[in-house]
Amino acid sequence: MLVVGAAGHRVGLPLSIVRETMRPLPIEALRDAPAFALGLSVIRGVSVPVVDLGALLGRNGERASPSRFVTLAVEERLVALAVDGVEGVVTVAQGDLAALPPLLARAAAGAVEAIATHDDAFLLVLRATSVLPDTAGGVT
Repeated sequence: MLVVGAAGHRVGLPLSIVRETMRPLPIEALRDAPAFALGLSVIRGVSVPVVDLGALLGRNGERASPSRFVTLAVEERLVALAVDGVEGVVTVAQGDLAALPPLLARAAAGAVEAIATHDDAFLLVLRATSVLPDTAGGVT
């Protein structure tokens, strides 16, 4: 998994969907977009939606300026995650992944698929399909 930081959390992204990391590019904001959607950016000649991972995870208050974009290919669509930083690649054994406790299962709009500990800290594993808008009002 690629480990990134967002809103004070460490988040694991499955390497199978990560395409690249890059410096943030200009973003064209769109009116009436969901709160977690920053807008569109042109990445390698293609318009790509940019999602603020911190906002998706429930960051309250002012948006931080992302230090990196992580481009993901999810179900044949591209999305860029705006993150606070990229830590690197780690190996997490399947047996070390656990479901969120029932009380927290709907946390972060269902964006967290599992949780693990790595280097004595929590690692939230992103549900990849949660970052793609399904409708104007929700996520898949």
